[in-house]
Amino acid sequence: METYNIILHGEGWTISHNGTMEGSYATKEAAFEAVYAAASNSIKKGAGIRISIDAPSPGESALGGSIA
Repeated sequence: METYNIILHGEGWTISHNGTMEGSYATKEAAFEAVYAAASNSIKKGAGIRISIDAPSPGESALGGSIA
């Protein structure tokens, strides 16, 4: 099972792939797009996948930026 978690990291977002931090993204949406491509490749190789994205915090937009 491949696991992908999109998490807040500093002022941006990162992906934890099976416990290893990978990449730096300005928005949650950008991180999700990267996960989608990686997960698609995992599926092609026959792996199961799990993607986890936390709900926005108060004052945070759905895409991960601040609400102005």
